[in-house]
Amino acid sequence: MPPPPTEEEIVDHFREQAVFCGGLGSPFMEQLCAVMANDIEAGGPVAALVAGWPTNPRRDALSLRIAGYLHHSVLTGAAKDLAAAYPARDKTWTMAGIWPLAQCWLSATPSEARVFLKSPPQTNEVRRSVALLPGFLKLAARFPMPMHLLELGASAGLNQNWDRFSYRTASWSLPGTSGVEIQTDWKTQPPEHLEARPQVASRAACDQNPIDVSNPDTALRLKSYVWPDQPERLARIDAAMALARETGVKVDKADAADWLKAKLAARPATGLTVIYHSVFLQYPPADVRRALLDMTEAAGAEATPARPLAWLCFEPGAFFQGPDQTGIDPNDFITYLKVWPGGEEHRLLRSDGHVTRVSAT
Repeated sequence: MPPPPTEEEIVDHFREQAVFCGGLGSPFMEQLCAVMANDIEAGGPVAALVAGWPTNPRRDALSLRIAGYLHHSVLTGAAKDLAAAYPARDKTWTMAGIWPLAQCWLSATPSEARVFLKSPPQTNEVRRSVALLPGFLKLAARFPMPMHLLELGASAGLNQNWDRFSYRTASWSLPGTSGVEIQTDWKTQPPEHLEARPQVASRAACDQNPIDVSNPDTALRLKSYVWPDQPERLARIDAAMALARETGVKVDKADAADWLKAKLAARPATGLTVIYHSVFLQYPPADVRRALLDMTEAAGAEATPARPLAWLCFEPGAFFQGPDQTGIDPNDFITYLKVWPGGEEHRLLRSDGHVTRVSAT
């Protein structure tokens, strides 16, 4: 087991996250992560919370856990003074006004904060569906047959409803059957096969720690990880959670490798099975990732025209680019599709983790 991180490594993570948040359009989170880094160096309440953190702070998204705790305290109304200063209530917010209140809240509630920090952030970013959509449309056009969906690392399962969302960009649109609308800055050619209509016959999903959005408390926790100065994302997750409750979305609590093995063994004798996931592969250990890929390849080797298999994902580009990373930004994410029989591969597009813009690979 690697040694625990040093304070310097933890501070570096907070400062790096500040840059990421700024690049993803959140001045609030950029400034919050920066002042939390300063607080660690000054020995403040954040320093007390992260002291002795045992594992990689970047992998654990430690800064986002604390930011989520603060937002959760605001959304529940527990931190009334802080809530009054947050962007939802004060459009002229400043971090100079917010941070002293946040410091006081963290100092007053260390036990509650530590309990909250035990669980990793789960944003279930609904906009990632638009990054997966070109792959689903390609599959629907190629295989006009019932489609059986298997989602890994599904969190609350909001993206199981991707075919019910509406999609709108400056260059193309696709109407849906729900009030969830996905928008992004689309900088490449429109997806092929916009006329295709996927025939979703079954949906299943798993997560080690699924969130049940029918429970108001857990739904509020999910929302707390959405950044407070991004009202469009907050409104979208509200709409997506309402749709999930309406359609009865269910996510199995299970290890991804065990779950996928059982699902592949029991998949229907006819129809297209699609294994899909988004921003998931960096979380399982390397041996679990390898097991997932190996069993997918093995199932693909047995695929037939009447029983095809596809693997569709939106993941960090490093997973799919090989040793030569020339031209690949560390923050690039790639939509990747592999189809059997045949094992044909496609790299469909690239984006950032929140899919704020989409470009060609």
